[in-house]
Amino acid sequence: MENIKNYEAMAKLDLSEDERAKINDDVNRYFESFDKLLDLETDGVQPLVSVLEIKNIFREDISEKKFSRDELLVNALTENDGYFQAAKLLN
Repeated sequence: MENIKNYEAMAKLDLSEDERAKINDDVNRYFESFDKLLDLETDGVQPLVSVLEIKNIFREDISEKKFSRDELLVNALTENDGYFQAAKLLN
């Protein structure tokens, strides 16, 4: 119960005694559940990264030139030497 009060103070919460008791009971149940995992026999079991057999499904990163510079600059409000020009924002 002391840990609950410490966490309550760190999170700047104001819990009632009933709320602290409920959280304490929940935490104790979680620890009991994890303790059951210690009883499992895991010798010879390979660790899993994922239970799914996922391969890299991303496409190759291939550079393609789809538009010419002139096509891209058609909608520019202003351009300078083949580049978009924007208004100065900072002094």
